[in-house]
Amino acid sequence: MALIPPPAVEEAWAPAARGAGGVVKGRVDARRFVKHALATALSGMGVDAVLGAIFRGSAPLVVGYHRVVEDFESASRDAMAGMLVSRAMLEQHLDRIGRRYRFVSLDELGEALRRGDPDTREVCAVTFDDGYRDVYENAMPLLVRKGIPAAVFVVSDLIGTARLQVHDRLFLALRAALGRPAVLDAVVARQLETAAASPAQRERVEAASGDALAMTRALLHALTFDQLQGFLGDLEAEIGPAPGGDDSGLWPMTWGMLADLRAKGFIVGSHTCRHALLAHESPAVVAREAEASRRRIEASIGGRVTHFAYPDGSFNTAAVRAIAQSGYQFAYTTCSHFDRAHPFLTISRRLLWERSSVDSSGRFAPAILDCQAQGFFAGSRGCRQKTHE
Repeated sequence: MALIPPPAVEEAWAPAARGAGGVVKGRVDARRFVKHALATALSGMGVDAVLGAIFRGSAPLVVGYHRVVEDFESASRDAMAGMLVSRAMLEQHLDRIGRRYRFVSLDELGEALRRGDPDTREVCAVTFDDGYRDVYENAMPLLVRKGIPAAVFVVSDLIGTARLQVHDRLFLALRAALGRPAVLDAVVARQLETAAASPAQRERVEAASGDALAMTRALLHALTFDQLQGFLGDLEAEIGPAPGGDDSGLWPMTWGMLADLRAKGFIVGSHTCRHALLAHESPAVVAREAEASRRRIEASIGGRVTHFAYPDGSFNTAAVRAIAQSGYQFAYTTCSHFDRAHPFLTISRRLLWERSSVDSSGRFAPAILDCQAQGFFAGSRGCRQKTHE
């Protein structure tokens, strides 16, 4: 996963998405109103399909989710809202997508891409990042009942443990530390100095000050995985363990759950060993994250692992080459550009969540989802790295 919701999905990061009022909420509501009106007009006239031929070209539709919960409002009180979709909303998404697209597995999609099939624009593949347990509990029964194939990309070191994803642990720690701003500021300054963060990275972290969600994103892009562990250790030594860390809804699946998913036809792919953002890591770390994760999954549940999803959806040339050398045949990003030397290792996805396709009243808006699927209201992140330098 991609990791957390992309800036293009502005509601996921605005205070309005977390219940704050005021000017920002008004702006978000206004954007949703305009977006819905435009999407309704485009979809009603069939113009979205015409625009899709421009924005998507021959690219297939691959959608991505993270956690699937029973009740969004309840779950979002203690988690990053933009990583959640309720089971009911997921079903509405799938039903709408199924009216225009034929659902296929990633294996089927990959073979179609290799053959150069002309109908890849007419199919959709469904994916879930990180390997959260609630995907097994809430999404799997729904998908099996509907006969929809899907894939899960897992962080292999966490499977079968009660350890949290690094972004969840970071968000919870930062949220707890906001009540002690002097302590938090001191830890941030200390760790950024130790990491030799660039002026631009320091600026982004400082601009996010006071907002746990924005700080989570800024720090994830300022520090390597090992530096993040140092930051979290330092912060938790000051404030103690963050509340919410024992929430089983944040726990990963077990190996038994993954084996059951595979037996039911799901594809299990890699999302690295630890959820390290590969564009920020050394070549040695990138190679280890890619290779060791694939081997661990294959040894634990059998079969070959040929699909990979870049953490946070971002990549660079070195990361793509490492994925190719590790034996993966297909890899997925949330950037709109692709590596010309490895187009099948930079397949773009649309990230969706509970409020990605709603109108100004918060109700599901099929027309918005139609336009997102066509690439008009891109639910994917704009590119930060280019691989063809």
